[in-house]
Parts: sequence; C-alpha cells; structure tokens
Amino acid sequence: MDLTLPITKTACLAADQDDPLHRFRDQFILPEGVNYLDGNSLGARPATSAQVATRVMEDEWGTGLIRSWNTAGWFELPGRLGNKLAGLLGAGDGEVVVTDTTSLNLFKALAAAVRIQKAADPARKVIVTERDNFPTDIYMAQGMVDFLDQGYSVRLIDHSLSLPDALGADVAVVALSHVNYRTGAMWDMAATSSAIHDAGALAVWDLAHSAGAVPVDLRGAGADFAVGCTYKYLNGGPGSPAFIWVSAAHQDRFWQPLSGWWGHARPFAMEDSYEPVSGIGRFLCGTQPILSMALVECGLDISLAAPMAQVREKSLALTDLFIALVEARRGDHELELITPMDHAQRGSHVSYVHPQGYPVMAALIARGIIGDYREPGVLRFGITPLYVGYMDVWNAVEALFDILDNKLWDTPEFLARLQVT
Repeated sequence: MDLTLPITKTACLAADQDDPLHRFRDQFILPEGVNYLDGNSLGARPATSAQVATRVMEDEWGTGLIRSWNTAGWFELPGRLGNKLAGLLGAGDGEVVVTDTTSLNLFKALAAAVRIQKAADPARKVIVTERDNFPTDIYMAQGMVDFLDQGYSVRLIDHSLSLPDALGADVAVVALSHVNYRTGAMWDMAATSSAIHDAGALAVWDLAHSAGAVPVDLRGAGADFAVGCTYKYLNGGPGSPAFIWVSAAHQDRFWQPLSGWWGHARPFAMEDSYEPVSGIGRFLCGTQPILSMALVECGLDISLAAPMAQVREKSLALTDLFIALVEARRGDHELELITPMDHAQRGSHVSYVHPQGYPVMAALIARGIIGDYREPGVLRFGITPLYVGYMDVWNAVEALFDILDNKLWDTPEFLARLQVT
C-alpha cells in the first residue's frame, strides 16, 4: 500500500483542505446529503447552467426569435464550442464540432474511414473493435457493414484474439474506446494508433470516458478520428450534444454519408444537390439543438479553467485511495477489482465485481452514495476530480462495507431491478 495516501479519516479531511481543485466544487450544484460518484455516466450540473438556459429561452428565443440564428450566433455554435473543446483534446481550431450523438458521430467517422480505405485499397473490408466495447459502438459498426453489404464485416478482439493478431491486410479501420466503460482500462493511444497505421488501417477513438478526465492528445497520438459525449466528465447536461474530431489530413478527402444541409457548402442557397463545405463542417448534419448545445459551454468553461495535470493527479490519487481502502477491508467479501492498478492503464473510475452487484449498488444509492451498476455484476464508481473529494471516497467505502458486512442489500426493495441501471 502507498503510505503517502491519506488512508485515515483525519488524513482525508486534511487532503481535502489542501486540494488545489477544491475551489471547483462550488461551481456545481450537488444536492445536500448526496455523494455523487457517477459523473462518468452523467456529470453534475454547473451552477451557471440555469442562468444560461434562462438567457437562451427568454432573451434569445423569447425575444430574438428567429433573428437569434444571426444575432445570438446560434449557427456558429457547433464550431465555436468545438474550438473550445479542442483545447482539452490536443486538437486545433477547425478540427472539432459539437453535434449530434456519439453513436451518430461514430457512424460518420467509420463511414469516412471506410471510404478513404476503399479508394486506397478496396480489399480492406474489416472493421475491428472490442467485444468489451460500449455496446452502441459495436452496434454501429455492425449497422455500418450491414448497410454497405459488399463483403464488409466486423471483427471483435477479446481475450482470445488480440489487437495485433486481428490487424490483417483486410482491416480498413479500428474503432476503440480510449477508456473502457466497464473496467476503466485505458489504451496507450499513441502506441496503439501507430500499430494500427503500421498495419495499413485507420484509427477511430471513442473518448466518452476520457474527455475532461484524462489527458488526451489526438494530434500527438496520430489519431485519425475521434468521437465522444459531453454529458459525462464535461458536465454538459443529460443527453447534451456529442462531438467529432477529424484529423485535418482527412477532413476534405470524403464527406460522411449523413449529408444534411448543415454540412453543405451553401446551406441557404437551397440547392438540389449536395456539395460539402470544406473542413470539419462537413461532419454536421441537420439543425442543432440550441438550448442543450448552449448548456455545453457551462461545463466546458469549468473544465478549461482546471489544469489537466492537476485533474489527472487528483484522479489517480482518489482512485488509488478507493482501491487501497477497499482492499484493506475486503476480507472474505466476493469483491474482484477489474480496474488496472497501473496508472498508465487506468482512466478515472473504479470498478469491482460482486455476485450481488445490483442490490449492493441500489443499497448504496438509497444512502445517497450514487455510483452505478453495469452487467455482469459490476459496481462502478466514477471519480470526477472537480467535485469529488477524499472524504467522499472515505464515506463511500465506509457505506459499502456496512452494506456488505450486514447484508443490507438483501431486501426486496434493492433486489427489484429498475429500467435504467
């Protein structure tokens, strides 16, 4: 055990007092009595969001009406927010747009990558992804090959088929999640992208569990495409628009197949044939959800004000603390850590498997310790360094073992499954 960790309650209290990121906690609205460890699924609400929502509804929509597309800059929001977000992704201006959903953006990225590869080597007809990827990423890849229906297929890597073994001469594109949604395991983006390129394929990265939580350098890593959401560590709000990044080298090679009018070179010319705009704008599709998009900026501004080196340092310290406290008391409890111990391979959440994972998490949530559950049997605890502190971790582990030691999870209330877990 790392003896520098604050592994006593007194030390945790002191660590919170000394925390250079502690000032950011007041920039979020968190209910009294709630210990929120699910920011890796839905981030907390920025304190400025109500004011921004009111401004957009009352002033821009209510008073400006249709004029606000021009006077309030609505039309430029996807690119303007994308340029802000670029600073957290190791990207540059004109490389990111905030738009649509992660699933739709992944479809766009895969389609563009496949078209690039088809022009260079038509024999490359395989999309590689992980069996343990977030399911929608697999589903979108499967939908892509079904739509193409020209001999394309999906190849899943897992414990029996490694990525190096999957990278044959038939692979067009590899789509990976930078941080695994279930385990928190993190790929070395630069080394992996290099290996993918050496095999003649293109690399698409899903940053849903990375952006805002761990350092990301898309340019430096040599990635080709990246997608992700804004409602987790970026605190954009429930269902807030996602983002897509495309390397400048690929932006104008092909357009994506969802060729809506917002990606047209002259959208208000109302022409009857499609001509894509140059640059990242061609990855837009239809009219944007302005209210939810405006709220994204609230979370982005907070993230941009927090030094990423400090965010990462605190994330690792808190996840180390969580693991150390659990392991010190685990005893005979059937808790299995599935999150990597190696810092270089760990994102910003901690996951344990337990045979009664669902009711255990339900019992925790009833106490105001909010994490979440993922099949099979995974207790998942998200660490958002901007509003989670050392005492939050201490109290969560205390509650966890009270529930386990006394089997407080074993009630009809906690055993009954809710629709959303």
